[in-house]
Amino acid sequence: MQLGQLKPAAGSKEKAWRKGRGHGSGNGKLAGRGRDGQKSRSGGGTRPLFEGGQLPLFRRLPKRGFKNRNSLEIVTLNIFHLDVFENGDTVDFVSLKSKGLVSNPRDGIKILGEGEMKKKLNVKVNYYSETAKEKIEAAGGTAEVI
Repeated sequence: MQLGQLKPAAGSKEKAWRKGRGHGSGNGKLAGRGRDGQKSRSGGGTRPLFEGGQLPLFRRLPKRGFKNRNSLEIVTLNIFHLDVFENGDTVDFVSLKSKGLVSNPRDGIKILGEGEMKKKLNVKVNYYSETAKEKIEAAGGTAEVI
């Protein structure tokens, strides 16, 4: 490629299409909007999902259940998941993420009591079940609520 062969990108040098600027512009008088009607007028047109007065799809489909806006989305882990840590480690969100056990804490992390606790760990999360807290403390670790 040489300097004399350079060309602008396709479509980048096209003139703007000036509507309603007379017949000589090729797009005068009605400016490409047709003769009359809602869509020919300024601000005219219908809202999204309007179906011409027919009962809209979102009103025809059944609605089931509801999502409580005050509910919490809590990530749960069992005690046997904590076996990947070494004896005496501190378990918090950062360490859980680095081990690949949690990717997004959402509204908090809860430790559940399924499995055996064989290591002494300092666990710092949002929630514990009673059995999980007992097993962590029985193994010599601490269960701190953050």
